[in-house]
This record gives sequence, structure tokens and C-alpha cells, in this order.
Amino acid sequence: MARITLENLAHSYHPDPQSEDDYALKSIDMTWDDGGAYALLGASGCGKSTLLNIVSGLLVPSHGRVLFNGQDVTGAPTTDRNIAQVFQFPVVYDTMTVRQNLAFPLRNRGMEPAYIRRRVAEIARMIGMEDVLPRKARGLTADQKQKISLGRGMVREDVNAILFDEPLTVIDPHMKWELRTQLKTLHRDFGHTMIYVTHDQTEALTFADKVVVMHDGQVVQLGTPEELFQAPRHTFVGYFIGSPGMNLLDATVRGTVADLGGHSVALRADYGAPKGRVQFGIRPEFVQFDDSGAGLPVRVRRVEDVGRHRIVRSDYNGTPVNAVLPEGLPVPAMDARVSFVPEQVGVYVDDWRIAPRERAV
Repeated sequence: MARITLENLAHSYHPDPQSEDDYALKSIDMTWDDGGAYALLGASGCGKSTLLNIVSGLLVPSHGRVLFNGQDVTGAPTTDRNIAQVFQFPVVYDTMTVRQNLAFPLRNRGMEPAYIRRRVAEIARMIGMEDVLPRKARGLTADQKQKISLGRGMVREDVNAILFDEPLTVIDPHMKWELRTQLKTLHRDFGHTMIYVTHDQTEALTFADKVVVMHDGQVVQLGTPEELFQAPRHTFVGYFIGSPGMNLLDATVRGTVADLGGHSVALRADYGAPKGRVQFGIRPEFVQFDDSGAGLPVRVRRVEDVGRHRIVRSDYNGTPVNAVLPEGLPVPAMDARVSFVPEQVGVYVDDWRIAPRERAV
């Protein structure tokens, strides 16, 4: 197991990068603690897999260093890093049986036959493939082959880290839930450092202790699922985490008041007079329909019943305003008014959350 440190890390696929736009990964400084379970979360093309491949040694970064337990491994090959990696699409040996595929990493390292048998049986049970251990991998379905890849990545107990690059893409939805649960169990039992790349927020939030949210080659926030939900540091985090994502409305802020295009909303604290593109952010869970006549006027466009609650899609002067309406509450009329839970409002300047100067008296 390893504590993984990234120092001033950046990478470009251009031979002679001239500007920040030429970098797939912009400057990153971060530490992943020994034994932590982390997810790299972001949209396709944001740099997740590039970062994972630098950690694994498949790529050498253009700038910066990678350290395992304080030792510089930036130029070290993958074989010297003692890691296991599971890729998006299955990598198996078709001419071997399932048992032989799972045992391969252990046999390669000269482990005792009795230990290999025990460990293979444990992993086969974990991934639900005990019944097919004697079968050749050729002819198995894509999701069965991917389970073999997952099992082979997890079979070793002595690795510094296990890296997963969107490993559940070809797995059916029910099995995804089961395998995520098994990965959490494995982490709890053996304490491996785990890094899991995904574009699926449900996978990230249910697997990881901490989530690294990436956008346009940058790490925009590292935090627990609760921190990402309660206090997104960047508008992309607010938009990408949650269903639906955070409401963002252009605003002019003066002290404890936000002007939303002609309608004033009180803030819980003094934010001064920020310059740049200022936005008022509030999650749909904290938008309430207001019968007092004093709230923000919105036009309701549609209502989506998702079972446990309803999502009310409305807009204010053309800007979407979504609200989560608990079951049992009446559906608002087409012309409605909304208010906001003051403690849950964020103020963003040029996409970054700012802190208030002081609490309002």
C-alpha cells in the first residue's frame, strides 16, 4: 500500500506546448493517503484517464513528480510500481480457464499453490464466478470477462495501489451495484489504496471516501461526497454532482443582498461587492415554493415524478430554476414563486465559490 503524492504535475500531448490550452492536465498538487479509497470524477475528456496512467507509469508527465511513500517514481516503469490496474474493457487470456486467469498474477510472483487456490476461491466467490472456474475464458460474455479483469486486479494482497479505469462500463446495472459493494468490502478488509476513474457520479459517490472532481484538465475539488454536495467549490461541481444539479443565476451582489435581474434576495452574510461574473448558486433540494407572494417569480414548465419526490422544472427570465418537491406537497401553479434556504446559498465569481467577509449582524 502506498501514499501517493503528485507534485506540480502537468501533462501535454503536444511536443511543444505553448499555452495552458495545450495541456491535457494542468498543474496538480495532491496527496492520496495510504489506504484511502478515491474516485476521479468528471466528464469525458477532462483528464481522468491521463492522470491515472501517469500514476500507473503508462505515461511520463511533461512536468512534475509522482511519489510513492516519498520515493520518486516519475520515471519508473509500471512493473516497478507494484500496482494493479483494471481497464475499461476486459483484458483476459482467452486460452486460459477462469481459474488460470485469476491465478496468473500470483503464479507470476511464485506464490505457494495452497495460497493461490485459497485466494482464487475467495475472489471467484466475490465476483460470482465460482461455477465457471474450469471454463475457458473464450466464449464468455463481455461482462463475465470484465469480472475476470476485476478479479485479477484484486487477487494480489501486496500491491501499493489498485487503479480502476471505468471498470464497470460493460457490466449490467444490477451487477454494477453488487461489484461496487464488493470493492468497498475489499477495501475495508485489506486497506488497499484504491483510485477509481468514472464519469458516473453514483459510482463515484458510493465507492469513494473522497472524490476528486476534474474539469478541463484541472482538479476543481477534492472532498467527501457530503462536502461536494453541501459546498461545491466550483460551479462545475455544483452542476455535475446532484440530480438535477445546482441552480445558477447571474447576480449582482452588494453586501448581504443579491440582485437576480431585478429581484432582490437576502444573503446570510456579507459578500462585499465582488467583480467578474457573479452567480447565485442553490441546490434544487433547498428551493421552496412560497405562498407569501414575496419569492422569486418563476414559470413552471413541467413536473417529473421520480417516485420518492417530484422534480419541478421552471425558469426565471429564461434561466432554469429546478426544485425538488417532496411527496405529499401540492404541485405549484404555472406561475409560482420560490424562496431559498439562506444557509444553503453559495456565491460564485468566475465559477469559483467565494467566502463571505463576515456574518450579517
